[in-house]
Amino acid sequence: MSTSFTCSAFPKRTAGVVLHVSSLPGAGPIGNFGSGARDWIDFLSQAGFTWWQVCPLGPTSYGDSPYQPLSAFALNPYFIDLEDLVEGGLLTSEEISAFAETPSIQYGHLWEKLRPLLDLAAQRGAEDARRLKHWGDLAVFRHNEKNWLNDWEKFSALRERNAFREPKRWTVHTVDESIATQAAVLQLIASTQWQRLCAYGKTRGVHILGDEPIYVSADGCDRWAHPELFSDELVAGVPPDYFSADGQLWGNPLYNWQRHIDGNFAWWHSRILKDLQRFSAIRIDHFRGLFDYWAVDKHATHAREGSWLAGPKMAFLKAIGNLPLVAEDLGDLNAGVHALRKEAKLPGMSVLQFGFPLTKDNPHHPSTITEDRVAYTGTHDNDTVMGWFNHLTAEEQSSVRSTLGEGPIATEAFNAVVNSPAIAAFAPAQDLLRLGSEARLNTPGKATGNWTWRMTHSQLAALSSQANDWKAVLRSVNRI
Repeated sequence: MSTSFTCSAFPKRTAGVVLHVSSLPGAGPIGNFGSGARDWIDFLSQAGFTWWQVCPLGPTSYGDSPYQPLSAFALNPYFIDLEDLVEGGLLTSEEISAFAETPSIQYGHLWEKLRPLLDLAAQRGAEDARRLKHWGDLAVFRHNEKNWLNDWEKFSALRERNAFREPKRWTVHTVDESIATQAAVLQLIASTQWQRLCAYGKTRGVHILGDEPIYVSADGCDRWAHPELFSDELVAGVPPDYFSADGQLWGNPLYNWQRHIDGNFAWWHSRILKDLQRFSAIRIDHFRGLFDYWAVDKHATHAREGSWLAGPKMAFLKAIGNLPLVAEDLGDLNAGVHALRKEAKLPGMSVLQFGFPLTKDNPHHPSTITEDRVAYTGTHDNDTVMGWFNHLTAEEQSSVRSTLGEGPIATEAFNAVVNSPAIAAFAPAQDLLRLGSEARLNTPGKATGNWTWRMTHSQLAALSSQANDWKAVLRSVNRI
């Protein structure tokens, strides 16, 4: 099967797997940029997958969601490979020995135990920059990244001095330079480890698709450093939809788009170009927010009573240029959103779980997926295919089976998306493993218990043992 649609992100038919870094197997209490990530890349390469899609990599805060990062530019220090810190001389084997691999992520444990250990490593590096040579020159790094790192250093130092409260409650406004330097040290280490991991991926023929939340955290660095770029009164959300009858009140500050337009989207240029230094392509989460967006009063308790306001539309996309982007265009969209995506020549998304029942203008059913889309069995916000299918009625299951077939449902779903005309096809790792709802990563609208699932070494070994089978399937549908 060939395709006439091409785009900057995917010049030809291809396939990949969705797995957030936190879910990687390996030593330590959370997935990281170390050996487990390289083992994962090895599997992808052996199985013929040329893309690895991750969730946002920014530092998380309350709720632990990577889609509410404290910075649009900084990396999450939790993803630092502890074994590399030992190799580089900032920690000892004894100091990391308590951090055994865990079957699920306990974020309270990360805060209470991992964070202080990372701070200790950073303190040692800050006190003697020569100890950082394993990762590079701190002074050079701070100079090269000053456009965002200066703000992050100050924000991190003030946040710590103010007992990690949100900026509006800060009472201390004097930056502790030693804490600021430690924040820079952690970013140097994380950035270097990530760059080395990406370079390793390229040697194995694996590219990484990043994910860029359209909005920033209300309590994060970006709004604190650049308040003029954001609304004072309105916050983001979505109206009632598939995921929530009350809609979703995200609470993120909305943009003052006129200020961005007046500045030729300079902040966005910096943000996207930084991401494209880290990823081969990026997905713009909530792409519809560029056309119009659901605005809710900041004092509201739910998202039902918001209203639609106009976004910057093509002015934004023309300003940033022809870049390797994917438009997350899920949800109840109007014709204007689809027209904007097509004018920008960006691939949209189709999610097989949303394809049933087949209705008019449903772009998610296997029979309606087009070549200008990236087809998924599910996303980080969906249940696994097994979990989704098991929650359907008998009649609904029969309808799905009549389309997909009678084999293992996760495998049939995978076969459907890779056989589709879509320019790219992705499946979460949990679907390759045929796991049920116990492996669901995130449930929108659920405040706690998300982002904890983690792959085990034995599960990765099981996938690797089937690598030749995956590769044969991908080759048969012209995705290698």
